[in-house]
Amino acid sequence: MKIILLKDVKKIGKKYEIKEVADGYALNMLIPGKLAIPATSGNVNMVEVKKKGDLLETAKTEAEIQKALNEIKGISIEMVGKVNDKGHLFAGIHKPEIIEALKKQKGVNIAIDHVLLEKPIKEVGEHSITVKVGDREVAFRLNIKPEII
Repeated sequence: MKIILLKDVKKIGKKYEIKEVADGYALNMLIPGKLAIPATSGNVNMVEVKKKGDLLETAKTEAEIQKALNEIKGISIEMVGKVNDKGHLFAGIHKPEIIEALKKQKGVNIAIDHVLLEKPIKEVGEHSITVKVGDREVAFRLNIKPEII
């Protein structure tokens, strides 16, 4: 059976590709799971229109991403955390907290998977945080200060 994939399906293909699969697999798995639709002429035309719309949306998103990266480059944000007597944070600072601070302090919104952070930050001081989108990479400074009790 010929189908049009609506999402990327492992070992089958990518979104909007037309593939030939077994009838049972298409009728029992892909179509009910909203992963594919039958490849009729009407559906093919509809998917072509959606594909063009997605390309325009991607281009718009690329421009927004480039703008966000330019705004992030070289900036500095501050966060406060509770520390012990050795200067270690009680709770590590993770990607979501960094993104939230970036949004509140600088008005820049980025996706969590674009922030490169190997492990949570547990030290007070200045840290360099890298943001990578595609092949573009920028860094900003995160200054963590101890909370005064």
